[in-house]
Amino acid sequence: MPRPRSLTETQIAAAALAVIDRDGLAALTMRAVAKELGMGTMSLYRYVDDREQLEGLVVALVLGSVDTEPPPGSSWRERIAIMVERVRDAVGAHPNVVPLTLTHRQGSPSSLRWAETVLGILTEAGIEGERRVVALRSLVGYLVGAIQLEHLGPLSGEGTRTMAALPAAEYPLLAETARQAARVTVDEEFRRGLNVLLNGLAM
Repeated sequence: MPRPRSLTETQIAAAALAVIDRDGLAALTMRAVAKELGMGTMSLYRYVDDREQLEGLVVALVLGSVDTEPPPGSSWRERIAIMVERVRDAVGAHPNVVPLTLTHRQGSPSSLRWAETVLGILTEAGIEGERRVVALRSLVGYLVGAIQLEHLGPLSGEGTRTMAALPAAEYPLLAETARQAARVTVDEEFRRGLNVLLNGLAM
């Protein structure tokens, strides 16, 4: 086998992301990424130690595309919404990566800068101390959960149709809510849910 070419972390991360996007997160292995790069598995070990390091590189690549600069002007709520939407756009393009963001986001410089920016906006709004802790945690939790629901259990999916068909005598509210859910778009669901959270933070 020819001597492997020099690789950058970005090239390795892009190959790993291609495997995840195409075959799912479970398919991410050193062997699969090496094949994607056109090299032997042992050659890849010259660059990365294991799958965990691959995961970190993937998260850094995906979150690295997020604009972490504070949005100009507008209210603190609008600025927070913009920051959240930026992550949604970046991660939503690669939904199989969502679980990795929970365990590797602290290792991504872009993720840390994003959190610092959000904390700055919250601080300007007078949200400090433990309130700020819970606010940031709630925003991250909503963001990750909403992206997962959007791609794994959308309102337009089979699960909603199944609940809409439940016997009204036994599940009147659930069946009615599921029928109404069919009229809610993906973007509307995300933004209205975020608005509920921001209303709570503003109290």
